[in-house]
Amino acid sequence: MAVLPILEVPDPRLKVKAAPVAEIDAQLRKLAEDMLETMYQAPGIGLAATQVGAMKRVCVVDVADKKNGEEPRPMVLVNPDITWRSEDAESAEEGCLSLPSHYADVIRPRSVRVRYRDLEGAEQEVAADGLLARCLQHEIDHLDGVLFIDRISALKRSMILRKIAKTRRARA
Repeated sequence: MAVLPILEVPDPRLKVKAAPVAEIDAQLRKLAEDMLETMYQAPGIGLAATQVGAMKRVCVVDVADKKNGEEPRPMVLVNPDITWRSEDAESAEEGCLSLPSHYADVIRPRSVRVRYRDLEGAEQEVAADGLLARCLQHEIDHLDGVLFIDRISALKRSMILRKIAKTRRARA
């Protein structure tokens, strides 16, 4: 396994829509394995292939509360598709490994159903609410070239992008 570099805003690849996966092969399984290792090391609870420069519709998530002793529950979703969203929504703070140290409240449906293929090629469906629903929506957004800052007000987005630019200038 390998830890992959995570793309950060303003990398234009983060705005590209990922291509569907045609075949689940050893190369895709290796990518998923590396993505899980990268996500755990970051640390994060989700990672889309586009965030590591692979323009494929694959994401990994694990929302287990490891601090409270929960066993890891990694999920690999190939070609995920949200098939249902609840009408009731909620606002919660989100962050992103591609925008380190930046957070904002994002309104999303409280519950979703997601259809996907697992690494064996079998079609699966998961009904999710709470943190898992939020994480799945966030990662599927990445696969569509959408960042969480695209779902907040223009003013808040502008503030975050200015802070990122200022930090980049300070590093240079």
